[in-house]
Amino acid sequence: MRKLPLLLTLLILAPSAQAETDSGGVLPSYQQALEAYQAERASPPPKLDAADRAVMERAAADLADAMPEPGLAVGARAPDFRLANAFGESVRLAEALAQGPVVLTFYRGAWCPYCNLQLHALQQALPQIEAHGAQLIAVTPQLPDQSRKQVEEDGYPFEILSDLDDRVMQAYDLYFEVPADLNEVYQDRLDLDLAAYNGPGRHVLPVPATFVIDTNGVIQAAFADVDYRRRMEPAAIVAALAALE
Repeated sequence: MRKLPLLLTLLILAPSAQAETDSGGVLPSYQQALEAYQAERASPPPKLDAADRAVMERAAADLADAMPEPGLAVGARAPDFRLANAFGESVRLAEALAQGPVVLTFYRGAWCPYCNLQLHALQQALPQIEAHGAQLIAVTPQLPDQSRKQVEEDGYPFEILSDLDDRVMQAYDLYFEVPADLNEVYQDRLDLDLAAYNGPGRHVLPVPATFVIDTNGVIQAAFADVDYRRRMEPAAIVAALAALE
């Protein structure tokens, strides 16, 4: 996990009540949504047997060994990029930064329940993010058609961009390829075909990550963790944006 100032670390990891903003509004808590989701799905019988779980655990351990500190660090310059959004329109990071700070988040895809929990929390926090003059941009390896379905079904008002050649995930030190045996578990046991989301032969994912980038293109707060269940809390994002003012 990327090291952060103590205040941001506490905000990111705290499982307690929702945080209040300076204006008295309440920010959503990803951690609370995660705990509710895990409690809800605890009762159904597991789909995976011991061998499947061993594959998943081995893949997680290998990824942690290969990427002990994923993602660019605070103070690094955010690589510029231009990607297509859910409707095929071109979006460039530098042009967004000319208008104000950017909250840049990388997620695995519409199929990932943890990503959906995070995106919903960010959607609820969007008024507080925009109150600091910032905009939210999400990047995913999935095809634009998949992102458009998300936008239409969930009403996301922020940009969702498709990194179809993996260059942006690589530039932000988040890219990895899903091992063949884990991909088999995804397909055979979980009915998840990554290629159906990402395109033929693309069994690739980013380590989920969020970066707060100032108007000079410098990363001022960052969180990336190979444990895909751990995400940057909206309260930490808003705190980082407030610190820019």
